[in-house]
Amino acid sequence: MENSTTKISANDLTPFVPTHPGEILKDEIEFLGVSQRQLAEKMGMRYTILNEILNGHRPLTERTALMFEAALGMDAEPLLRLQSHYNLQTIRKDSSFMAQIAKIRRVAAVL
Repeated sequence: MENSTTKISANDLTPFVPTHPGEILKDEIEFLGVSQRQLAEKMGMRYTILNEILNGHRPLTERTALMFEAALGMDAEPLLRLQSHYNLQTIRKDSSFMAQIAKIRRVAAVL
């Protein structure tokens, strides 16, 4: 018997480990043979900030996405969607926050 609450489609798959857009950007600059220092200089960005983005320790913002778009020719919008998806997957793993969300749902269900 098929469970009606379980619906899986190719577009709804969630990766086991969230992908930070920095991973994609890091692969791209390595493929292009550009050093992080060269790219940071070209973009007018401090090397440490660029390195933190590429290593997933700093989020990609609208400004930095547009800077990467200008420097690498990569469209900013998919990078920002990836960042948003990464943020949601990461926060959903925060059990204390998700407990707060469950409380809100219980209260809202009574309204």
